[in-house]
Amino acid sequence: MHETGLSEAIVAAVVRRAAGRRVTGLRVRIGGHSVDRDVVTQGIQVAAVGTVVADAALDLVLEPMTVRCHECGRSARVDDHLAMVACPACGGIDVEVSGSDDVVLESITVDSVEARAI
Repeated sequence: MHETGLSEAIVAAVVRRAAGRRVTGLRVRIGGHSVDRDVVTQGIQVAAVGTVVADAALDLVLEPMTVRCHECGRSARVDDHLAMVACPACGGIDVEVSGSDDVVLESITVDSVEARAI
């Protein structure tokens, strides 16, 4: 599953940046191919069990790519992978896909009590 590996990589990045401090929140921006918000959220929760990220609040921002059809002129967000190959409206294959496929850990919030003790 794409979301499982993605979730594990996000938690690993948070753990590295937390440097042993308990994480109370994180904000992640995911661009590109459509992913299931619930699956990513659950994947992060599962990957975080037993780490400093366990029980952290997650702010997940999804930014899907957009597709523009050169045949019919339709522009829309990419809701599935097929829309990146053929226009869902007219079936045309002369489509232009734009947007970022980056995954960015924008911020983490650590427990201030533990942060002072370090």
